[in-house]
Amino acid sequence: MRNLKNILLLFVVSISAPSSFYVHAQNVDVERMHQQYITLIDTENLDFIDALYTNDASIKNTDGSMVSGLDAIKAQYGATFNAGKYNITLKTIDETVLKKGFMFVSGSFVFSKIDEPKVVQSGQFVNTLKKVKGNWKIFKSYRYAIPQKNAAIVDAMYKAFSEGDIPAVLSRFDSKIVWNEAESNKMADGNPYIGPDAVLNGVFARVGEDHEYFKLADITLHEMSNNKVLATLRYDAKYKESGKTYNAQAAHLWTINDGKVIAFQQYVDTKKLAEAEKK
Repeated sequence: MRNLKNILLLFVVSISAPSSFYVHAQNVDVERMHQQYITLIDTENLDFIDALYTNDASIKNTDGSMVSGLDAIKAQYGATFNAGKYNITLKTIDETVLKKGFMFVSGSFVFSKIDEPKVVQSGQFVNTLKKVKGNWKIFKSYRYAIPQKNAAIVDAMYKAFSEGDIPAVLSRFDSKIVWNEAESNKMADGNPYIGPDAVLNGVFARVGEDHEYFKLADITLHEMSNNKVLATLRYDAKYKESGKTYNAQAAHLWTINDGKVIAFQQYVDTKKLAEAEKK
């Protein structure tokens, strides 16, 4: 995901293309830069960076790290190209000539990875352009990610789960997520589950194996303090072996950090689950 964060800051002003890029630009010279940038992205030819950035250009990444100089910028682009293909929608909000030879450009972006369409990030950019030998180039570039509201992140996971899109759910998990099932729930035998794979194999896979169907119903989300989201809901399910159905009250406490789930705690009527499992 570091590459995803970095590329957001490498994308220059607005982009327009008949392929996977879209642009709103006002200045003809800036539009020319857009076309150069499209060529860079389409061909993944790092040589085009020389035409886009000044020799002393610098980029501030969304994570706060700085990249300075063409060699470092090329290295960052190279790492991004190795990670996959991307789509981006950018809109230029303001283009202002600051003084002779400099221009201020700001706008917004929505960024996604082609092979991981659920990986989407939005934000704002602020660029200072410098005219070098008659051509505008990026002198300083700043990118600011707009964090998604925590409740919206949890809501997206529940929707993906209902559609059977488990990879989309897992993509929201931090690599070191700490997942705990309710005490007395038989799946609490693996508590705490650390990491997405542990949750997938220790919880999700077992739920699928044990149930003829398992649905989440009546979900209500509550934004809490300290980056927590409380979900109150019901489990509507049927065990395979016993053939019994159950409708159990449950609650999920999610903890989010930088758009990723770092902790999960389940609360559920375990007595009702146990009774339904008995043959």
